Amino acid sequence: MRERIPTAFVSHAATELTNNGLSGSKLVEISCAYAVDFSVDIPHARYPFVAGNKRTALLENLMRFAPKQQYQIIRELCDRLNPDGSIAALVTLKMKLLTEYQEFADQDNASPLHATLVQETRHWLADHPAARKPFDEALHKHRAGIFQRNTLDDLRLAVEILVCELMGNDKSLENQMPLIGLYVKARGGSAELANMFQKLVEYFTKYQNTYIKHDDAVITAEVEFVFELSCSFMKHFLRLKSAAI
Repeated sequence: MRERIPTAFVSHAATELTNNGLSGSKLVEISCAYAVDFSVDIPHARYPFVAGNKRTALLENLMRFAPKQQYQIIRELCDRLNPDGSIAALVTLKMKLLTEYQEFADQDNASPLHATLVQETRHWLADHPAARKPFDEALHKHRAGIFQRNTLDDLRLAVEILVCELMGNDKSLENQMPLIGLYVKARGGSAELANMFQKLVEYFTKYQNTYIKHDDAVITAEVEFVFELSCSFMKHFLRLKSAAI
């Protein structure tokens, strides 16, 4: 296991952050805040600083922090400078940080999904690779804490692909409502369960349409709930299919 984030990556991060919106005065303000939080002495705690440029100042400040602290600072700066994901360079930087240096993330601050539910859903989706692909992409994004709107989009796509495969058609999720009820009833499910399932899919669809098609303001606290709800949908669909064989 690596003991630190390579200096070359920290240097690259300093370049991308200062090239994409981090001013010299804000750099000092944010660096000082982290220095106070972590009890670290940084070389550039005043503005204007003595470094030749802001990239050098940020790099020299970052190098005073421990690897886990560097990870947190770089990730949070990416979020602060690029809240809507519109700056491609910062999206790429954050993706590289999260995928290549995940061991430096503070796992205690993570908000994990119900691990058993997720694992079981991936197992049930093994024979449905077209649906499992967007599901796995959603899982990766959610665990990394990025692209929440895209996470919901991937989840919706996974559910929609799976339902299409099971129903033998290519209809949108909204247009599958009557067939979902028939599917549940035909496999021994109660009328009440079928009606509840239809209503849940209806609510799921309305929620997804609101936040995917019409608004970027995804409510963070609800993403985990929608993820686990999607898992329950897919797992139950596939259990019904298995029971009918």
